[in-house]
Amino acid sequence: MSALVLAVCNQKGGVGKTTTTYHLARAGVRAGRRVLVVDLDPQGTLTTIAAREEVPEDSVSVADVLSARTKEPLGDVLVPGTWEGLDVAPTVGENLGVVRDELVVAGAGRESRLRDALGTVADRYDLVLIDCPPSLDQLTINALVAADAVLIVTQSKQASINGLVKLHETIEAVRRNYRADLSIAGVMVNQHEQNTVSGQTWLEELRGAMTILEPPMPKAVVFSDAAEASVGLDEYGSRVANRLAETFDSYLTDLEEAAR
Repeated sequence: MSALVLAVCNQKGGVGKTTTTYHLARAGVRAGRRVLVVDLDPQGTLTTIAAREEVPEDSVSVADVLSARTKEPLGDVLVPGTWEGLDVAPTVGENLGVVRDELVVAGAGRESRLRDALGTVADRYDLVLIDCPPSLDQLTINALVAADAVLIVTQSKQASINGLVKLHETIEAVRRNYRADLSIAGVMVNQHEQNTVSGQTWLEELRGAMTILEPPMPKAVVFSDAAEASVGLDEYGSRVANRLAETFDSYLTDLEEAAR
């Protein structure tokens, strides 16, 4: 069975895509999956929290895989992740931002560079998670073309929900032109404030329009604190963290079922 490739997307920053990718990777490892995370955000935050050791800025990285000038094999840039069973395709320095600009003017085939690269290592993994940048640029297009399905991370707030329209348009464009079978595996509502009228109102709006992963992820500082400490929620040592770890286990099961 080939790896399931999920792109974790939303063009709005600050919704928790990177920490979601990290905690889903932990859920995958806990479930016995061989997991690869691809850091496709020029900020490189996922690399910082998910790599077992600090990745030097002069290391080969995802940028070298996507650039026509270097064409580094993906297998040669992978580094061990925090846990056994996890590998990281890292982003370091400013190189990925440069390659993003290079892709804007690149010719035919630019949208499938990541898909082609993943094809060379897919048999090593059960699950590939792509952390997308907070924009609908050529990096995100590469992620969507490479993915089997999309996980949208959003918040139960008007500003976050309004941005989903543009993301849906981009997904539809990828379906028409590159991947007719690309699906939306689910929508994760992050940092949900369940005790506010606004939060409940917008959550119901989302439930009426999309398939929401249940329950919504509550606003909890442990969500980001565990990631910044490079530990899993189940390793963090609190009842709240353990409960959230179980929620991510449930999310992963639902996503795998929806994407298959």
